[in-house]
Amino acid sequence: MSMQDGRRKPDGDASPASRDAPEGAEAEQESEAARRRRRAQFLRELHEAKQLRDRVQPRRARAARMRQQMRMRTFRW
Repeated sequence: MSMQDGRRKPDGDASPASRDAPEGAEAEQESEAARRRRRAQFLRELHEAKQLRDRVQPRRARAARMRQQMRMRTFRW
């Protein structure tokens, strides 16, 4: 549940009242910054989950690496 708490916390920063503030540009920048923070958090958690899956299922991870290598060998620029 700690991951959900971490995801919800930045959402609380961008309240609807701050979006309706007279300084539209500042509110827009703040919401953009909040969106980037949430995205960065999500990407960190996704990377961590992929690493965990690779550790837990080494055979599947090896097969995925092999498929990726074959894909890259057959790729043409």
